Parts: sequence; structure tokens; C-alpha cells
Amino acid sequence: MLTKEAVYHRPKNNFAYAYDKDTLHIRLQVKKNEAESVRLIWGDPFTWDQDKDGVWKWKSEEHAEMTLLGKTELFDIWTIALKPPHKRLKYGFEIIAGGEKLIYTEGGFIHKKPEHTGGYFTFPYLNEEDIFSAPSWVKDTVWYQIFPERFANGDEALNPEGALPWGSTEPTAKNTFGGDFEGVIQNIDYLVKLGVTGIYFTPIFKAFSNHKYDTIDYMEIDPQFGDKETFKRLVDICHENGIKVMLDAVFNHCGYEFPPFQDVFVNGEHSKYKDWFHINSFPLKKDGKVQYETFGFSENMPKLRTGNPEVREYLLEVGRYWVKEFGIDGWRLDVANEVSHDFWREFRKEIKAIDPEVYILGEVWHDAMPWLQGDQFDAVMNYPYTSVAIEYFAEGKVTASEFINRTSEALLMYPEQISAVAFNLLGSHDTPRIATVCGESTDKVKQLFTFLLSSPGAPCIYYGDEIGLTGAMDPGCRKCMVWDEEEQDTELLSFITQLISLRKTNPAFGSKGRIQFMEAAAEDEVVMYTKTYEDQSILFVLNGTERDAAAQLPEKAAGGQCVLTGEKVNGASIKLKPHGIAMISYATQI
Repeated sequence: MLTKEAVYHRPKNNFAYAYDKDTLHIRLQVKKNEAESVRLIWGDPFTWDQDKDGVWKWKSEEHAEMTLLGKTELFDIWTIALKPPHKRLKYGFEIIAGGEKLIYTEGGFIHKKPEHTGGYFTFPYLNEEDIFSAPSWVKDTVWYQIFPERFANGDEALNPEGALPWGSTEPTAKNTFGGDFEGVIQNIDYLVKLGVTGIYFTPIFKAFSNHKYDTIDYMEIDPQFGDKETFKRLVDICHENGIKVMLDAVFNHCGYEFPPFQDVFVNGEHSKYKDWFHINSFPLKKDGKVQYETFGFSENMPKLRTGNPEVREYLLEVGRYWVKEFGIDGWRLDVANEVSHDFWREFRKEIKAIDPEVYILGEVWHDAMPWLQGDQFDAVMNYPYTSVAIEYFAEGKVTASEFINRTSEALLMYPEQISAVAFNLLGSHDTPRIATVCGESTDKVKQLFTFLLSSPGAPCIYYGDEIGLTGAMDPGCRKCMVWDEEEQDTELLSFITQLISLRKTNPAFGSKGRIQFMEAAAEDEVVMYTKTYEDQSILFVLNGTERDAAAQLPEKAAGGQCVLTGEKVNGASIKLKPHGIAMISYATQI
């Protein structure tokens, strides 16, 4: 029997979307393990014919088998890629479950196919303007996040007053160590050797704090990092080495010392900038409490009113300026979900008009489909994907089955081309260091990086994670980069460098490979999945437990080759030590 209330489809978002100018992707949700098969009933909405009695009936009805795309804890997701001849579609679903055949349409369930199109789902027309299209280079990019104050000190003459010797003490919310652009330039060879092809800088604009999320001037570089000439040289050097550059835009709020806000603070209701902010009453402070909206409850970060035309034009010019004048390749948008959709729509139009290949990345920690309709962001920071990987590999809080289910949910959350450019990460300036979360277990960290770098989407490494840098939650996660090789985990560095190389050179390992999990292995608490491209596959076997484990290999993988050592695999099973990794390459067609 089919559980009808579990069946779901809507002709929009991640369930029906244009993949390219000719192709539609259609998905259907059914309760897990219930449907034996699903077929799409489809045809052109305008193809009709009269029968012998003169009754008009739908003529062009066709059938196409759907395939099982993925499984979550509760549901199976079926899919099909279809190229309607006239780019329009009427359709329904024929579901066979428990020997029963039902037709699912927009009007609900029926046992017999309707002769007219009225009850079917409709995809009115595949308009090219509506196709979600992110910059093509993103899916092949390996990002490296740099917190400029803590990566490298290349010019001590720029050190802010009171700067401490490099790495001499633990980071705090207020101390500084003098990291700057020259430090990045001097270590560009390190980044090239590691294999990264994109740098995401946390804010570089003039600000009061060491983190720079409290902007004073969006049009000026913070003097402790250098000047515009140095930044332009940095961008040029990055580009010469095949590295893209993405900046952090803090448009939800500004800093306390932002001149327009200071004008309001001084002049109150008479300030010409009073409508730039969300002010509840004057004066701005009363009985020890602020009378204006802020980011969180931080009075040092007043919230900007992006609906105000003057504020909007100021921020749009910021976005345009750094793209036009310095050739940056991307904007990461801080606290993006607290800024209006209307503003982001205009922001996208302005930036893409200058350079359609600029990557627009939003910081959204939850389901971000409303921002990913093709009119706002190219991608978001993929925290749902991150969270369950950490819970399984690092913390042991979930089972292998739960890990597979929740990872599948994250992969199925968006259309395929969006997932391909999702910003995947294990840690950032906002989270504890991954080595610390893993209890400083290098084996656990290796597993996480194996999963990260073999996943769909664009992976990002937080500076220093590749050498085992430790640190608790902010500010502990913002330590100075360690440059003394004797203090680095060079084995981990070598391993991650090798993974990056595999991602860039092996299509199945990298962005072209399609991922598929094998549920049977999860019964033994082993995560097993394949990445496949054309006739080549790589099998990943990851033991997330504290004990030895054995895994039964697929028949074709049993005669494969170990990716890292080149050794031939012998036997139908493989043994793994606690938190062990196996990667086996094999031909899918023999």
C-alpha cells in the first residue's frame, strides 16, 4: 500500500526546475521503500485530437521511467531529466506500490488516467531567463578562508598599536598580531603548493575590531592590512597563480564608528542620516539600553536600513566598486538572511551587469531555497551538510545510517546545479577548529577532509586546518597561522594536498562525479559511497567507529586499485582500523 500523505510534488523549486535551456528536472517524494516503480506521464499541453464521437482528448501523452535519486530517513526521491520538444509540459506520476497502481496529479490521487489535462501538474514554459546559472568555475574551486589578521605578518611597519609578537599568546576578542596583505603575498607559493584555487577573505575594510565585521568605511582598506595598491597587487598575484579572490560584504550592519551612525548619535533627530538605521526612539541610549536595532544584541553593530534609497545606493556602489576597480571574483554576504530579498535582487543585477562570472555567496545556516531562485545568490554556506559530517566522524553522535540520511537530505535540498556550487566547509572563524572538535585525532580529521573534498560542491579549508591548528570557539579558533614546519602536522598537510590534487585531476573524485551512498554498509557503522563519472568509479569506505571494521565490497570494486597507494585490491571485503579510510578506483564497465 502507498502512504498517500507522504507523496509530495510541486512544480517549482527543487521538485521541478530548468536544468539548462532544453532540460527539465522533475522529482517526486514517496515514503521510503514503498514505491516499486514510478513513471512520469507527460505531454504537450496544447496537443489535442477528436475521437470518433467528436470528443476532444489529450493526444500527446507519453510515459518515461523515473529513477531513484536518493533516500532520506523517511522518504525516497525519484527523478527524471526530460527534454520537452516545445519547452512546456503537462505531467503526472504513475506510482506502483504493493501491487497497486495510482496516478498522482495536481488534483490528488486517481486510479485512471484523465483524458483531459486540467488535473495535471503544469510547467508552463522553459524560459532561459529563469534558469539558475552560477559561474562555471566555482564547482572546480578549492577555497581557502583567510582571517587576514592571523594568517601572516609581512610588513611590521603596518602593525596596529599594541600588536603582539606573532603567535606569542592565545587570541582574544581584542588582541592583534599584525597579519596583513604582504603576509599573504609572501606565502602565495604555499597556497599554490597546497592546491587551493580560491581565497575567501573575511572583512578587509576599515574597522575598529580585529575581526573587521564592524565596518567604519566600506571604501577603504583597513590600514593594518595595507593599502589599495597592495591589495590590487595581491589580487593580480592571485590571478597569475590561478587563484580567485572573494571578499566579505557586511551589509546587514555597520560599525559603531561608521560616520553616518556617529552623526545620528551626535545630532539625533536632526541628523540627515537618521533614516539610515532602525531607530526606535531618541536619544539612542536611554536607561543604559540602546534604542536602535543591532546585529544580535551587539550595540557596536547598528543594523542598516537597506530599504532606504540612500543606504541602498551606497552599498550597491560598494559592491560595484571592488569588482570594477580591483577585479575581485566573488562576494560573500554576511548575515545575508537578515537583509531583504528585494535588496539582494538589486545587488545581483548590479554585480552581474559588471561581470556575470562573479560568485555571490550568502551566509545562511538553514534551508536557503528562498534565496536560491536564480535572482539573488549563486550559493550559500552549506552548514546542514557540515553539521552531520562533524556529528558522525568527529563526535560519534549519530549512526552511519543517520549520517547518510541527513547528508542525502542536504544534497536533495536544492536543484542539482545549485548543489554543485554549494560552499562546503568544516570550520570557519565562527566555529571551533576541526582538530579540536575531533579531539586532536588526525585520523578523524583525515576522514572529514576525505568526505569534504570528494563531495559535490565547492570545498573550503579554514586557514591552518590543513596543518592541524587547534582552537576552541571564537576567539580561540582565530589563532595565528603556524609557519614553523616542526610545529605543523606535516603528515596531515601532505594528505590534504594529495586529496586536493585528486579532486583536480580525477573527474570521478572531483566535481563531475555523481555520489551514491550504499545503505547496507551502514548496518556495520561503515560509511560507503561511490563517486562515478562515465566509466570510472571511486569507492570510499570510511570507518567512523572506535573499533576495527570489515566491509563487503561491490563486485567490480573487489578487483580495483587503491587510490592512494596504487596497490591492487584482493578479495571481496576490506578491513579498516578505527577511523580508517579506503579509496578504491575501478571501471564501472568491464
